[in-house]
Amino acid sequence: MPVLIVIPARYASTRYPGKPLVGLKGANGLEKSLIQRSWEAACAVPGDPRVVVATDDDRIRLAAQTFGAEVVMTSESCANGTERCAEAYDALGGGFDIVVNLQGDAPLTPAWFVEELVAGLRADPVAEVATPVLRCDGQTLNALLEDRRAGRVGGTTAVFGQDRKALYFSKEVIPYTGRTYADDAETPVFHHVGVYAYRPSALAAYPRWAAGPLEQLEGLEQLRFLERERPVLCVEVAARGRQFWELNNPEDVPRIEAMLIGMGVE
Repeated sequence: MPVLIVIPARYASTRYPGKPLVGLKGANGLEKSLIQRSWEAACAVPGDPRVVVATDDDRIRLAAQTFGAEVVMTSESCANGTERCAEAYDALGGGFDIVVNLQGDAPLTPAWFVEELVAGLRADPVAEVATPVLRCDGQTLNALLEDRRAGRVGGTTAVFGQDRKALYFSKEVIPYTGRTYADDAETPVFHHVGVYAYRPSALAAYPRWAAGPLEQLEGLEQLRFLERERPVLCVEVAARGRQFWELNNPEDVPRIEAMLIGMGVE
């Protein structure tokens, strides 16, 4: 059965209100909104997935429809993107064997991240949820550490066991290494890429669970699965020369624009 890619987007972000409609200039100097760039990243995934934007805000709905996206309206009560994906899946009547949550603040997500994520989940009959992780080079790790030193919440890091099942996710930089790495050096830290693939059974169960203390402390929706002892498969992906960063704070806009320009993305 086909894959459904849902791009959850809300206007009332605590850290960055209106974030989905923030403009990002590409290599040609033209500006596109964050939600449009995230939608274009989803549409680039091979295999003809169905791509929808899920939102509770008419400003985002109108903007998305303007550039041709299919929009599913969801309730304001959704606590996070996973709950919004569950609502969107139900609203569309199901019929998909895997649902991908490509978060609306990740416009630099390469298509192969999603391809490999879906393949990884399909290859593991036990896993109900999967998410990509990207080994940090020294430059990325230093940027994560600099954000924390400056009091900013930047990217999320992940640690996992030999079976690739997640042990923990954190907005702190884990594991602690106590070392300084050259920009091009390989490090033991993995950047969590904000994409998830769910089997419908896991997606249906998630909204029925109350958020646990770890999810509330970290503000990371995937911790709800770990707190319920539901395994999350970490699928290691390769950058292949592409840069990856999520838009979490206003300070990330020039960083992402520089990456778009450097990669020639219009």
